[in-house]
Amino acid sequence: MTELTRRRLLTASAVGGAATLAMPAVARAQENVQWRMQALWDGGTTPFEFEKAFVERVGELTDGRFEIKLFSAGQLVPANQAFDAVRAGAFEMMKTFDGYEAGKIPAFAFTSTIPFGFPEADQYEAWFYELGGLDMAREAYGKAGLTYIAPTVYGEEPMHSTVRIETIADMAGKKGRFVGLASAVMGDLGVAVTPLATAEVYSGLEKGLIDFADRGDLTANYEAGLAEVAKFIILPGVHQPTTATSYVANNAAYAALPDGFKAALAVAAREISGSLRQRILVENTKVLDKYREQGVEVIHLDQGDVAEARAKAVESWSKATKGDPLATRIVESQTAFMKSLALL
Repeated sequence: MTELTRRRLLTASAVGGAATLAMPAVARAQENVQWRMQALWDGGTTPFEFEKAFVERVGELTDGRFEIKLFSAGQLVPANQAFDAVRAGAFEMMKTFDGYEAGKIPAFAFTSTIPFGFPEADQYEAWFYELGGLDMAREAYGKAGLTYIAPTVYGEEPMHSTVRIETIADMAGKKGRFVGLASAVMGDLGVAVTPLATAEVYSGLEKGLIDFADRGDLTANYEAGLAEVAKFIILPGVHQPTTATSYVANNAAYAALPDGFKAALAVAAREISGSLRQRILVENTKVLDKYREQGVEVIHLDQGDVAEARAKAVESWSKATKGDPLATRIVESQTAFMKSLALL
């Protein structure tokens, strides 16, 4: 071997070795991902703080290689445009309430909340994770060109009333503010439903445009001043006994993720679901005392009365499927589980 040949071989070996060493670094760089996510909540609210915890947890689970920049409701696009914006790829992820789109996709009425449905959040979450609810929610979003990741499941929203309501029958003939599937179910129970915007609930109660209303959770409603205009709280919130909000991603962005990053999203989502639910459970007891200090009376509906109304609501649920096969399959699955729990 000549000296020239030996040098050429050493040079080739060095170049090849350098390339081999460089490849893992390139691969690692390619695995760094940055997403943008718009939350369902305004900044400074308790749920928004938990969305901060969600994106931080995803970062922890991926050693900082998956960064999600969080925006509050409306920061990127108006809330009612988020669905189409994520689908179009304007940003990669949103937190949403499926019921907003139930008019277009009937299945979403039942992956968000079921009026007179599961009274305990753990029951609703069990349906998602143990009885195929996740797969059905993903199928529903797949039809819309989006990827459903996981729910955040928590408890009831109350009803605030200017008049005393002690039974389900007392609601008939009264003017109530409800939206989505709740408006249909409450309407079937004889309520004169008015779909006021959330921002109009306070003035609607104050001016007598409505007698009672759904708005949000107990703490949010207290912060909005409802104790000033409605001297009765009706529990349980039968119109929305349990609630599921959803982490939803752009199809292409999600498909491009490494499997480990997909797993991080799922793990963080389930952790946040439990931790937010527990926080709300604790905060509700505290805020109810604040309502009482302002002269608000808390009325608890009889559980037998609620159970009887639940049996009647089944017909309303069936109508709300609009004959859609997937929505029908979801309702059948949920009612079967309720029967096994002796709720129906």
